[in-house]
Formats: sequence, structure tokens, C-alpha cells
Amino acid sequence: MKIKLWQKGDLNGFFGLFVNNLTNIMVMATLLTVTVGLPSSLVYGRILPAVGLAIFLSCVAYTYMAYKLAKKENRNDVTALPCGSSVPHMFLITLMVIGPVYWSTKDANLAWGAGVAWCVAEGIIELLGTFIGEKLRRWIPRAALLGSLAGVSITYIALNPAFATFAIPYIGLVSLVLVLLCFVGNLKIPFNIPVGLVIIVLGVIIGWATGIMTPEGLQAAFDSFTVGYPIPSFMRIIDGLDKAAPFLIAAVPLGIYNFIETIDNCESASVSGDNYNTKQAMFFDGATSIIGGIFGSPFPTAVFLGHPGWKKAGARIGYSLLTGITVLIFTSLGVISLLLSIIPVEAIYPILVFIGISITSQAFSACDRKYASAVVVGMIPHLADWTINEVNIALTAAGSNFAEIGQEIMQAAGLNYLGASALGTGAIIIGIIFGAITVFIIDRKFTNAAIISFAGAILTFFGVIHYNQLSILPNPGMFIGYLAMTVILVGYALLYKYKKELILSKEELEELE
Repeated sequence: MKIKLWQKGDLNGFFGLFVNNLTNIMVMATLLTVTVGLPSSLVYGRILPAVGLAIFLSCVAYTYMAYKLAKKENRNDVTALPCGSSVPHMFLITLMVIGPVYWSTKDANLAWGAGVAWCVAEGIIELLGTFIGEKLRRWIPRAALLGSLAGVSITYIALNPAFATFAIPYIGLVSLVLVLLCFVGNLKIPFNIPVGLVIIVLGVIIGWATGIMTPEGLQAAFDSFTVGYPIPSFMRIIDGLDKAAPFLIAAVPLGIYNFIETIDNCESASVSGDNYNTKQAMFFDGATSIIGGIFGSPFPTAVFLGHPGWKKAGARIGYSLLTGITVLIFTSLGVISLLLSIIPVEAIYPILVFIGISITSQAFSACDRKYASAVVVGMIPHLADWTINEVNIALTAAGSNFAEIGQEIMQAAGLNYLGASALGTGAIIIGIIFGAITVFIIDRKFTNAAIISFAGAILTFFGVIHYNQLSILPNPGMFIGYLAMTVILVGYALLYKYKKELILSKEELEELE
């Protein structure tokens, strides 16, 4: 059989995957230039072209895998794995690494280097996933991992885009209802028009009709138009490594999440009939993230959720390759800055709201109902972290800071700033720790829970979590708290082994018998 690189359904797949990536890149550009304040010339001339290169290489890799699978199985209904820049990492690296480094140093290149160092470190972790991924997947409770990710999703991915959606409702709500109809409700636009295209067209029409978008803004974008290209540099990574070091410990669980997500997505593809080599997919994830980092991309690539959806829509092999080529052209030719002066970003924010909702929902639906509490526990540290970040941004904008305001005034106003800061610093790891402890308690694996608690004590001792920099015993009270938790959990492990009747209900004892 002659293997076809392009089929009719690939057009729908291309519009969907390209708009998905385009949305991410436009929001990425807004975060870097507006929220963080990096120079536009750096963002559009260097960072985004490197991001485009990483996505292009990722699309080429998964196109290659799809073609090889189609040839091996002699069929033309193979669908390439969808891919692009990881959305959770886009927000986390921008707001937790690049932003803090730039705000403290005012050195844009150093902040960029810190983000790139994180990306490369995470890519290395993803490569390690080809050897240890399955073992970690079996050991780390899914509810703990997904709960912590859900915390990131509902805060950094969904909340601020939701605020922007409702700030200009005559644009945002039009897009939101289409997102709910088509992405949540699984309905189609009449005549099978891609929903992403409809959202963009309606956003442009309403934005220009209401004066949100202006000719002056478009002229300014043309005046500052920059053709960019990625430049490889190892010194950029080395220079940024020092500033990125305090944040790199958080790259470990995120890297683990990425390669476990790749495993899950390959499993999802297998259920749909496309049996991909999981280790090869994880290798390509890590390799394209590292290469992108070397060329200046601070954002790792990832296999996206939803392979069955793309397959159902008729996407096959060509949609992935065309997406990669188009993204590379758009980012290299400086088209993104022009698009932001044509398309109101409020029109595409609801897509991010959906992504945040989707990832959060998955945390509950992909786990047994009995672990719902563990998922919620894993989310709480991120709510604290998001709250503190927003308070700090507001105080800075007002020309003040927490040191000037003080804990007493904050607490009197209803916010325990110090407690929220301690809970939220290292939120990714803290969420996994407490989510895992909760899972192991539910499963009566008290020894495992004690091990996790003791690991939390060690990380606290060195300031990896609950403190904003590495140091020896920066928070003695927190360290003692973890040790006390560990002692209690060890006690319950002994009681469960020798005196179950003291801690279990009559019904549970009968089930064990």
C-alpha cells in the first residue's frame, strides 16, 4: 500500500493543532512582553523563533513515527501524535523563573538564560524517562501527580485568562460559548468549519468593530516588525544556570509529569489503534526540548492530550508536519507580533480556560473516586502560590511590598501571608508530597506515607520547599512538623501491622478477614 502523507481530514486536524499552538504562542508572547516586561526585540527576534524551531522538530519527529508505523502496519489511517509547547510549563517558567529573575536583576538576557537552563534541565529529565519512566509511573500515585498539575492548571492556566475573558465580555463570552459548545459539548460548527478559525474570525470582526483593535496599533506593529532567527548558544545556558538553580528542583517533578503524560498519551493512542513506541516518543520529547533550549527556547515540547479526538476528526500524518512548518514560518517571520495587533487576545483566552479546565477535570476522571480528596490536597499549595504572587504583583504596582505592610496588617485583612508563602513556595513538590501521603493513607500504606513525609522533612531541611532559596534549616518549625508527621505515620504503620482493631472500623476489619 502506498502511504499517504496528506489526506482530506488532515485539513481539519491542521486548523485545530495549528490554532492550538498559535494560541499558546500568542499568549506566550503576551506573558513575556507585557507581564514580565522583556524587550519585544528579544521575544520576537530570538525567543519565539527558537520556540517555533522546537515545535517544528517535534512535529517532524512525530510525523516520522506516524509514517514508520503506517508502513510497518501497511495502513493509511495512522494519526500522528499531536504536539507543541507544554502549556503548564509556559506559565510556570514565565512566572516562576523568567519573571522573578528579570524583576530582580533587570537583565533580560540573564532571565532568558535562566528559563532556557530550566528547559534543558527538564529535557534531560525527560530523556531519563526513557529508562525509569515506567518504574516512576508505578511508584508515584497518579492522584498526587495529577492533583499537583491540576493546581497549576486551575490557577496559572485558567484563572487569569478567565479574568481577561470577562473583562471584555462582548468578545470573551462569544469565544467562551463556542469553546463550551465545541470542546466541552463535542458539537460541531455548521458545515464542519474549524472552531478555532471561527473564534479568530469573530474575534477580529468584533475587536475592530468596537475599537479594541486600532490602525495605530497595527501600524506600530509594522514599524517594529522584526524577522527573527534562533541562534544556538551553550553560554546562554551556563550564564542562566546560576539564577535558575533555586528553581531547578521543581523541574524534576515537572519532567516526571511530562514523560508520564507521554506514556499515558501513547496508551491513549494505542486504544485508538495506533501502537506507538513509548520510549521513542519520550526520547523525542526530551531531545526536542534540549535542542530548542540550545537555540534559545525556554519552553519544553510535549505530546498533547486528545489523540483520539484528532483521529476522530480525520487527522492522519500530514496535519502534524504542516503545523510544524507553519509555526516555524510564523515565528521566524515575526508574524506573531502582527497577529497580536490584528486579533484581540481576549478572543483566544477562553481556549486556555478550557485547557485549564480540561487538565483539572482529568485529574479527577483519570483516578478512582476514592482519591478525589488526594487530588484536592495536591491542588491547595498552588492556590497559595498563586495568591501570594498576585498579592506581590499588586503591592509592587502600588510601590510597596510585604516588608513595609507587615504580617499583622495582612492577617487583620484576612490573609495569613507568611503561612500562604510557606505553603506555596515549592508548590509543585509540596502538592505531590501531600497528595501522595493522602493516597497512601487511603490505601492503608502507612509506611509509604511515612517515607514521603520524611522526604518532605529532608527537602525542607535544605530549603528546597517552603523557602525561596537553598540553605540549611531555614524553617525549623516546618522541619519539626514534618518529623512529627513522620512519627505519627510510623506509629500507624505499626498499629496497622500488629493492632488493626485499634485504628480500623468493624466493617473494614471484616473485609480484611
